[in-house]
Amino acid sequence: MVANLIKKLGKKLYSLLAVFIFLLIWEVAPRVGLADPIFVPPFSKVILAFFQLIISGEMFKDVLISLQRAIIGFGLALIIAVPLGLLIGWFDRIEKFLDPLLQTFRQTSALALLPVFILIFGIGEVSKVAIIFWGVQWPILLNTISGVKTVDPLLIKSARSMGASPLTLFIKVILPGAFPSIFTGIRLSATSAILILIAAEMIGSNSGLGFLIYESQVKIEVPNMYAAILSIAILGLVVNYLLVLLGKKIMKWNDDTSIINE
Repeated sequence: MVANLIKKLGKKLYSLLAVFIFLLIWEVAPRVGLADPIFVPPFSKVILAFFQLIISGEMFKDVLISLQRAIIGFGLALIIAVPLGLLIGWFDRIEKFLDPLLQTFRQTSALALLPVFILIFGIGEVSKVAIIFWGVQWPILLNTISGVKTVDPLLIKSARSMGASPLTLFIKVILPGAFPSIFTGIRLSATSAILILIAAEMIGSNSGLGFLIYESQVKIEVPNMYAAILSIAILGLVVNYLLVLLGKKIMKWNDDTSIINE
């Protein structure tokens, strides 16, 4: 038992080895002159700035503001994109009619449309939520469509042959069969929501993590800038980890869980 525990611990440490090496290089390079400490401060100074921002409460305030914006935009995309994707994926005529338009829209960068959203909605909260909604809906929508279309036709025929009603067919066959693909879209969108928001906050905002990065860069408070960037990375990892756990709980019935371990 002890040997197995040591073996598992060794595997965990090995998986983090690349991170440790990167942080060590980050700490040493500015100190030995391989990087300019003004623009790339040692990692220890960044960590110090990180905890100072936490103690002052500034970090929590900006994280909560950014999370609130991201959750609203992501939630709206989830509510709209999943039902729409199920509808488009189930009805071929609707898909053929809308696909050229959807493919055109999905290629339009969310950040390129930010000035348009600001013109329409102003520089307040609505424009930020709108840009998140636009950017994150496409992975959910397109993965939902793909999931519906890749459900095993034999399962559909078998359910129909046993007299399953359209509602039963949808609940018992279509939705479970499409869910792994839908969940992949949700994971992609959840991380994208944070990244799109940070960029939007750097362009037009007076609060949030993106604003903290921009303000620190303008004031040449470089350790604070890196500390904010580090907090974004940690936030992304936490969101992804929570979604992986949620996926494992929901999809216990599915033997192929590789889709949620990626």
